[in-house]
Amino acid sequence: MQVNDILVPERTLAQVEGVSKKRVLEIISNLIAISQPNLNSRDIFESLVARERLGSTGLGHGVAIPHSRLDNLEQPLGCLVVLSQPINFDTLDNQPVDIFFGLFVPKESTNDHLELLSKLAELLSNEDIRSKMRKANSDDMLYEIVQEYGR
Repeated sequence: MQVNDILVPERTLAQVEGVSKKRVLEIISNLIAISQPNLNSRDIFESLVARERLGSTGLGHGVAIPHSRLDNLEQPLGCLVVLSQPINFDTLDNQPVDIFFGLFVPKESTNDHLELLSKLAELLSNEDIRSKMRKANSDDMLYEIVQEYGR
């Protein structure tokens, strides 16, 4: 499975304004819940908060990959949120974050989870791709970047 396989236009947001750490996790939770009627946004949010308590999902270079394994999920899903202004996300490099890729996999999908996390880290470690994402001025443009490079 590739990164571009788990993202759809409806779960891609560019230039989101006025967001805090809590709010970005709520946005990610809502994006997933809207596309999956059998999931509850509150449960998704709580799973993300619990994961962040274990340690920040910030990778550095302004990128974070909040992720969770969820009950009632049949296949891996992703969402991408790029902020207009970076926020503090308690990252190891102490740099603010503006690119968030939410990753969700079924509870039992440990291998898929690790494989997708690795692919996301590789994709988002590319400075050119991060720059393009930050410059994307529409959701569609942002989605197309992932479709092009997330294979």
